[in-house]
Amino acid sequence: MTRLQIPIENTTLANGLKVVIAPDSSAPVVTLGVYYKIGFRLEPKGRSGFAHLFEHMMFQGSANAPKMQHIKLINSSGGVLNGSTHYDVTNYYEAVPSNGLERVLWLEADRMRALKVDDENLRNQRDVVKEEVRVNVMNQPYGGFPWLDLPPVAFRNWANAHNFYGDFADLDAADLADVQSFFKTYYVPNNAVLLVLGDVKAEEGIALATKYFADIPAGPTPPFADPGEPEQKEERRGDVEEKFGTLPAMAIGYNVPKRRTTEWHAMALLDQALHGGRAGRMYRDLVLEKQIAVEVDGGIDDIFGYNGPTQMVTRLLHKPEYSSEKTLAAFDEVIREIQGSGISEDELNQLKVKWRSDYFSTLEGGRGGMPRYGLMHLLACFTLFDNEPQLVNTILDGFLAVKREEVQTVAKKILRPENRAIVFRKPAAKKEAA
Repeated sequence: MTRLQIPIENTTLANGLKVVIAPDSSAPVVTLGVYYKIGFRLEPKGRSGFAHLFEHMMFQGSANAPKMQHIKLINSSGGVLNGSTHYDVTNYYEAVPSNGLERVLWLEADRMRALKVDDENLRNQRDVVKEEVRVNVMNQPYGGFPWLDLPPVAFRNWANAHNFYGDFADLDAADLADVQSFFKTYYVPNNAVLLVLGDVKAEEGIALATKYFADIPAGPTPPFADPGEPEQKEERRGDVEEKFGTLPAMAIGYNVPKRRTTEWHAMALLDQALHGGRAGRMYRDLVLEKQIAVEVDGGIDDIFGYNGPTQMVTRLLHKPEYSSEKTLAAFDEVIREIQGSGISEDELNQLKVKWRSDYFSTLEGGRGGMPRYGLMHLLACFTLFDNEPQLVNTILDGFLAVKREEVQTVAKKILRPENRAIVFRKPAAKKEAA
């Protein structure tokens, strides 16, 4: 197979800002992203929710672009923009016609240099975040399930186990000095990567990045707590009440091998075998054949986008006439079957074809009208976590080299009860009518 040859140029400015350019003149559009190495997992103890709060704060104006001006200028250029918070990064990104590139670089540099962090913006955005939690989690059927429910059960390190949306007490306790300190600590050029993809020449992109970002002062190297977990030696369980939904649910998470290891590559194909949509063994067995579950999905979320402990999670809703234990027993039968028999050579080849297809789809895919988002995200993660953006062209090799016995070996090693956590989401008892 011919190896990918996505053209990539990268450099590091004197202030520590990493710059990655991926030229593509097929359309007169550029996608630009700034990724900061600060996410849910990396926020300091006592500051839960700050990473997500700052995603909101970054749209509240900067020294030379008043509140809403950033959004208006992008939209008036015919562009789109957004931001999102992840476990290990927070990103901000725009796509505009290529003649708007300098405007976007200026806007991103202005808020990296001098975000407007004041009491009014803090109060407003803190309330926005709390309302988002109420709407998306507290008042939704199965809200936060399982991504908020499972970590406190699965992990022992606060970095991995705390409420990523933020405890209201932590958010309410934050004062202006706390927020300004967070900005000065993590939103510095030496803790970020700038990405420009699309209709731009490599030398032009690097020159423009230097023009707008080179004079932003570097900060001290940010302190990060060790996100590592102690070895797990027992199955961990927890219960959560479901206030709105009527079906019992459960989430089973197994700890995933360290990224970029042979076991990690094999685990990805094992995940594909179990969670490959309607063709995956979990859906086929539990929904179609045994008809115990009504809904089954899951897998390793954003396998390239984390830089610490994570899990392969199966999320399922099952029929009330089947107890949690009977449903779990049926789940375990699927696990035992793949541990005992492994996968055939033909199935392995099909898994590799699907994996390669999905990887190409990611590279070509957009998000919310944002072209090249998938490629941008991979380049950012490979730069910040591995200091190697060119991995985007070679990372696929490890997955395509996996042998069927490696898949079976990793199934036996990883899919053990003492390496998993389970959350049972049980519907609240309904009060009988008088």
